[in-house]
Amino acid sequence: MSDFTEILTHQRKLQAATKDLSIEQLKDVSTKLDNIVDKRREKVAAQEIEHAEKKSKIESVLALLQEEGLSLDDLAEGDKPTKSKNTGKKRPVKYRLIDEEGKEHLWTGIGRMPKVYKQALDSGHQLEEYEIN
Repeated sequence: MSDFTEILTHQRKLQAATKDLSIEQLKDVSTKLDNIVDKRREKVAAQEIEHAEKKSKIESVLALLQEEGLSLDDLAEGDKPTKSKNTGKKRPVKYRLIDEEGKEHLWTGIGRMPKVYKQALDSGHQLEEYEIN
């Protein structure tokens, strides 16, 4: 707290600080303080009115949401994309190729084509030959 505020809010300190002032000067200070108090009251009243209006608007919006069967959670979700149902599930294998060494190579058909499939297609085979029915 500043020294000025401490003096202003403590009666004995205020009385000691103003002992050299004339009555006219004290009346002038009193008038100025009264003006400050009035302005502060007006400001607080305006803020209370504004707060009441805002609260009324919020209540009407909540009532409208309730009428429509919505909740605040529905608003919070907004345009968030819903998760895919396949999230975390493996894709089914579409192709099976067994190379010269007898190794089995599986491929879903999505993404970059594995080298063994590419080599097989380059040597004249068709991708349909490796489809799993």
